[in-house]
Amino acid sequence: MKGRLSMAGPGAMSAPAREKAGGRHADAAESGGSKEHRGASECSKLAAQDVADFPVRENCYKFTNPVQIRHQWRRARENMKHLQTFRLIEAVARAGSMRKAAEDMNITASALNRRINGFEDEFGAELFERLPGGVRLNPAGELLLHHYRATLSDLSRVQGQVADLSGERRGHVSIACSQALLPYFLPQQIARYRRDHPGVTFTVNIRDRSQAEQELASYSSDLALVFEPVYLVDFEVIQAVPQAVNVVMTPDHPLARKPELRLRDCLDTRHVAPSPKYGVRHLLDFAARRGTRRVSPVVETESFELIRHYVLHEKVIGFQIPIGLRDPGDGSLLFRPISERDLQPGNLILGQMRGRTLPVASARFAMQLATALKDATGAAMQ
Repeated sequence: MKGRLSMAGPGAMSAPAREKAGGRHADAAESGGSKEHRGASECSKLAAQDVADFPVRENCYKFTNPVQIRHQWRRARENMKHLQTFRLIEAVARAGSMRKAAEDMNITASALNRRINGFEDEFGAELFERLPGGVRLNPAGELLLHHYRATLSDLSRVQGQVADLSGERRGHVSIACSQALLPYFLPQQIARYRRDHPGVTFTVNIRDRSQAEQELASYSSDLALVFEPVYLVDFEVIQAVPQAVNVVMTPDHPLARKPELRLRDCLDTRHVAPSPKYGVRHLLDFAARRGTRRVSPVVETESFELIRHYVLHEKVIGFQIPIGLRDPGDGSLLFRPISERDLQPGNLILGQMRGRTLPVASARFAMQLATALKDATGAAMQ
């Protein structure tokens, strides 16, 4: 019929061509299997080697057998036809408005609305609650968005496995971390990893101890590295290292002359402290409740950098964990731990979402971080 597109399309093969192609496939099978099968076999060999080399946590980094790899790829490919629609749904959920999401995604609001309405008809359920001031995901939409993020994670893992076959690691690592990791530890570790694998990119999200775990559950981050996290059921620990709360002060502060820093002396002194949502403050508040004193900072802040610098401008003390501190070399700052008789060390914990198989790059970076944390703790105790 004139004006109607052929379902076969320009890429369709004639019967003789299909017969010829079938002969080629049969020849490939007799000569040792198709490229797909040989690639999967090679991937399986790499898997055995990689799992054997992973001393931190076997479940954090594992390949599957060739049949499972092909199944994962087919499953991911089936979902790929809807990926752009899923992206649009996620944008609407994030913006809370069709019009705002349309602007963010560079599409007209009417086209976006038609796209989502069409998907809802095909899916068999509405995804959003229409409100006077915008829209929000309903339970069905929440489930679908979680499925989309899990699909992206599966696809990323398969892509990483395929990239490893060529000997060049690619991928993306997202990590949620406490502020204390930003000045020294994390930049060193990312730079070290990228020296060996320049094709891997990173996203670093600053999150407090509760937000970091939420990032894992929503697939927004692959890893979390936080001090004293609020344990949730879905948080799986990869590595934990102790960190004593240190007092940050100038060398001429009266507390600097004391052979042992007791918590009561610190709380009787003017001090700068982090907000209650951070792990350092949580430990201070918990320990203070056992006595008569309370944490009453003259300056309360969400910035650990402000704490470290403010003590240079007023005769006050601040609090921080050792991994976020470094001797400036000019004698301007002094770091001393609070006595363990008053305040036990907290835990700096590297973790992931329980039961999730991480993409290759993220799993390998987790292995590097775990080793570095263990080494740093061992060196500090010597």
